[in-house]
Amino acid sequence: MKRHHQRTTFALAAGCAAALALPAAAEYASWAQVTQSRPIYAPINDPQKKNWREVIPHNKDVMLADMDFFADYYVTYERQDGLPRLRVTEFKTNESHVIDMPEPVYAVFPAAGPEYNTSVFRFNYVSFTTPASVYDYDMKTHKRVLLKQTEVLGGFDPKQYQAERVYAKAADGTRIPVSLVYKKDLQRNGQRPLLLQGYGAYGISSDINFSIPRLSLLNRGVIYAIAHIRGGGEMGEEWHDQGKMMMKRNTFTDFIAAAEHLVAEKYTSSDRLIITGGSAGGLLMGAVLNMRPELFKAAVVYVPFTDVINTMLDESLPLTVGEFEEWGNPKTKSEYDYMKSYSPYDNIEAKKYPTILVRTSLNDSQVMYWEPAKYVAKLRTMKTDSNPLLFRIKLGGGGHGGASGRYDALKDTAFDYAFILSQVGITK
Repeated sequence: MKRHHQRTTFALAAGCAAALALPAAAEYASWAQVTQSRPIYAPINDPQKKNWREVIPHNKDVMLADMDFFADYYVTYERQDGLPRLRVTEFKTNESHVIDMPEPVYAVFPAAGPEYNTSVFRFNYVSFTTPASVYDYDMKTHKRVLLKQTEVLGGFDPKQYQAERVYAKAADGTRIPVSLVYKKDLQRNGQRPLLLQGYGAYGISSDINFSIPRLSLLNRGVIYAIAHIRGGGEMGEEWHDQGKMMMKRNTFTDFIAAAEHLVAEKYTSSDRLIITGGSAGGLLMGAVLNMRPELFKAAVVYVPFTDVINTMLDESLPLTVGEFEEWGNPKTKSEYDYMKSYSPYDNIEAKKYPTILVRTSLNDSQVMYWEPAKYVAKLRTMKTDSNPLLFRIKLGGGGHGGASGRYDALKDTAFDYAFILSQVGITK
């Protein structure tokens, strides 16, 4: 039915059990529980609460996502201020340090580490300007060695590009992180086209990645940005809680605040600002297009979850019941009314909308094809402008995540990029 891709890593959450080896106290074995991101341990032969010992105190500003253990060290995978980080702690001294990262925006996560008696920790690193890389880090000497990095053909020079993190202010004063990358040198005069992406659901973080196809946009002067809005997981579980259920509208107003900030700071202008999102991010697109259509030049919308009420009323669909905790249960009147207040399909009005490309697949098992089809049909009937509204549905192959074949996926990306460039007058 809907609405997101599976995560590729797991997180330690409140109340879940995890195996922690704690050699600093030999009488304790590998047993632990995490409460409020607070790992604790106890003896395996008497794991009563009275014997629990705290490993790391709870910190409301830091989300503990994962832990790796070695003979003399343990490594915590954390998130703070919207960025992931790796903290190394030595058992003997209890001293810890955060592994330095060289760029202002990046993604980093642990790699497979089957060796226990070692001081070497392996991790993966990627940024907007650094291709996927694998490092070995010596936890004793603090030195790292690059083992492998994805090759980028065609004369790629990372020094030609600049990444940065800025913050927009939401209506309630919350700081919304926005990550950007562009080709140097940037003159902030509002003339650069900008592609702003958003998601903001399920506590899933919109992490930084490196994209070879995206270079074709950057090389033509387009700025690429990600708005790390509430509903996602960038700032921890509370960030998710503030963007779901009866607080879901924060997701949409956060995205609008990010767009307004980028225009106000002259990274771009409304007539050169294109937005994009898919699945639950397609819900985001539909909502903000209804709320502030004049703020955007165009939108590229993928497999969008736009008919919230009808979908959440259909409990025969495989994901509906489990997602009552994300969107609400429409059989509860207050939750029904709230969902209906933002559901894109239910809030289309007779007014002007920007140019829109909607893409989906006949074989999508998460957002059924009729959902975006209904949305496009109603929008075509209601909107008062003459801007193009394109609907592209793949009748063979592909699914919720797009084309499965490498070259088919590149063809789809080329189509989308051609559409984006055409909207800002770039023809070559």
